[in-house]
Amino acid sequence: MKKLLHFSVWSRLLVASLLFWALDRHNYGYYTFLRWITCGIGAYYTYIAYKNGKNTWAWILGIIALIFNPVIPFHLDRDIWASIDFVSGILIVVSIFFVRQKE
Repeated sequence: MKKLLHFSVWSRLLVASLLFWALDRHNYGYYTFLRWITCGIGAYYTYIAYKNGKNTWAWILGIIALIFNPVIPFHLDRDIWASIDFVSGILIVVSIFFVRQKE
């Protein structure tokens, strides 16, 4: 029996949900947590996309991982971050259909 929700699907849905939830106001710790999770998932699926020959998606997910890098963070205005969070969430959801892990 095939699993309906693999790690690759629910991990990206979780990150997208966190990014959409970030459009509301939260304490600074939430945004730090969001950076770690988004950077990690973005970097992991950058590798998966590259390994599967999906170079465009590798670049898109790599840029998302770079923007959310928690070690050397970008400091931008709240409005700019809201736009980045929204667009990144959409791109991560769309990547579910194009970047798949081979079993």
